[in-house]
Amino acid sequence: MAVIVSCGATPKAAPQAVVPTTTSQTAVRPGPGGLGGMSSITALPQYANLAYATTSAAQGLDLYLPAGAGPFPLVVVIHGGGFMMGDKSGVDGVDALLAQGYAVASINYRLSGEAKFPAQIQDVKTAVRWLRAHAEEYHLDPQKFGAWGASAGGNLAALLGTSCGDPALEGAGLGNAEQSSCVQAVVDWYGPTDFLQMDQQFSGTSCPADHDDASSPESQLIGAPIQSKPDLAKAANPITYVTPQAPPFFIQHGTADCNVPPQQSQILYDALQAAIGADKVSLTFLEGAGHGGSQFTDLANLQRVTDFLNTYLK
Repeated sequence: MAVIVSCGATPKAAPQAVVPTTTSQTAVRPGPGGLGGMSSITALPQYANLAYATTSAAQGLDLYLPAGAGPFPLVVVIHGGGFMMGDKSGVDGVDALLAQGYAVASINYRLSGEAKFPAQIQDVKTAVRWLRAHAEEYHLDPQKFGAWGASAGGNLAALLGTSCGDPALEGAGLGNAEQSSCVQAVVDWYGPTDFLQMDQQFSGTSCPADHDDASSPESQLIGAPIQSKPDLAKAANPITYVTPQAPPFFIQHGTADCNVPPQQSQILYDALQAAIGADKVSLTFLEGAGHGGSQFTDLANLQRVTDFLNTYLK
């Protein structure tokens, strides 16, 4: 399906891509965000600031539980913010998940100003292991864990999904090493994948091509200009770890995103489709949408997300 990208880049058509009818939008490049700005949560967590590790004050989570006795399927929600900002309180989708009977763990992780890659994914995996270790206490179903993130959180959710069991990313020493960090479904909203291609993908468009700069979020994450450390950039790329054992994925990206090129989601989709089959991965380009916004968080789109999760976690 052909997709016109407002900022000038045209991603390769995806067989599973679906473009809803939307209003037009001029391409914009906001600051690092995506599940990392003002909270849309109206629910209050039953358990706030639970520590899943003790290395850093950042290693905490808020746990929301739906009505009922459980055990509940769980969705781990990962905030965005360019790996350098954001907080577990500033996420979207929690209320929609609770209404569908999901428990939700919104997690913090060490930001790049405190620790460099792979600390972030090690924290995410440690949080998943901690939640499995405490599943009975909090009425969670340890066999039905999903992950949902946007922007930097999308990268971490995707990396969590594809790298199950990878010892370099596991962070087993942070706790609960006997538990699995695998998840059974992943929702990725406009997460970066191959950092090394981002500026090339924006070349010739009206979007800034500055991801190779030493000050970019991706360079700050790995601690050096990304092109000078291709091995580290590869290690942070969820495509690196794709195998036939990867869980189902639901990927969405705005066509007018000037923070993360839409092709970043396309290449992840292509790798997953080849490995796990087109029936287990979908890619939707939201026409005219930027780096987040109301087209992602309106009720109809949130229903698409929960429909996907219901297929694999219920």
